[in-house]
Amino acid sequence: MSADKARRTLRLEIPIDSDDQLTALEGALIAARATELSQIRRRGVRHAMGYGSDSARETMTDEADQAERRHEMLDRMLTALKDASRNDPE
Repeated sequence: MSADKARRTLRLEIPIDSDDQLTALEGALIAARATELSQIRRRGVRHAMGYGSDSARETMTDEADQAERRHEMLDRMLTALKDASRNDPE
């Protein structure tokens, strides 16, 4: 499947009743992003140090790639959240 066909925009509506809830959501996304970054780095170090067999290192690479995709999506969500809160008419 080409990148053009795969690309899409997802719009979410999340009821937020207070600034505290908005802050909590942002904090949760930041924490999740930090966890993914930790996984990327941990697997990168293990791979660079030559841990495991060839197939184990291949698995580590696949897992690191998946963590990088999740990290990127969390980054995009945080950016969208910040943009939305700046443009909020309230």
